Amino acid sequence: MSIEKLNPPGIAPPVAFYSHLAIVPPDHKLLVFSGQVGNRLDGSFPDSLDEQFEQTISNILALLKSQGAGPEDVVKLSCYVAERPQSYARIGAALRGAFTGTPPAQTFLIVAGLAFPQLKVEIEAIAAVKAG
Repeated sequence: MSIEKLNPPGIAPPVAFYSHLAIVPPDHKLLVFSGQVGNRLDGSFPDSLDEQFEQTISNILALLKSQGAGPEDVVKLSCYVAERPQSYARIGAALRGAFTGTPPAQTFLIVAGLAFPQLKVEIEAIAAVKAG
């Protein structure tokens, strides 16, 4: 069995790039990611929200790869941004570029702040990979 990502009948379609529901079969193990931020390998942070969002997605993809997983294995993203985006175009492009198949379930929140002043984005992820 594989992971199912669905938008079942009887509910309005998603308002953005996400699926309403992800179903993980019993033969999978869960990978639960701490909130990832947009820091580069050298520890520095891009200045803009869009660049931090893109870097955060890259960091999540690197963590997935470290476990033999890929973006298709992500079942849930929880995205927190510390400022309202001027446009969602670049954020949407980053998500569509990373999750080229059916998108994961997702929550997107605008919050008053994150742990450190330079942080503009934090994303939690849950992935599921075939066990064994």
